[in-house]
Amino acid sequence: QVHFVESGGGLVQPGGSLRLSCTASGIAFSLYSMGWYRQTPGQERELVASITNGGSTKYVADSVKGRFTISRDNARKTGSLQMNNLKPEDTAVYYCNTVPRLPDIPWGQGTQVTVSS
Repeated sequence: QVHFVESGGGLVQPGGSLRLSCTASGIAFSLYSMGWYRQTPGQERELVASITNGGSTKYVADSVKGRFTISRDNARKTGSLQMNNLKPEDTAVYYCNTVPRLPDIPWGQGTQVTVSS
């Protein structure tokens, strides 16, 4: 079955950096665009970054532009999100998944990112 596993989250001070990783299973990973979503309590998941299947085109939300960089390694079926100059408002659970979402591909557990002094 298709699933994604996220890792790399943690507690970091404002201005710090984290690198999130995502591993995919049960999917022809290289055929799909993928992205990172985040969610805070009481809010809907939002897409913060995406990358096309070959990595040629990237999208980064305005709120994280210049700070977050998305990448992927199709051979390893992994995706990454490099997060620099983190801000408290970046605090959320981060998930990876296809972009757009597909009905037969569930959400993983996500990884918690907390930015606090």
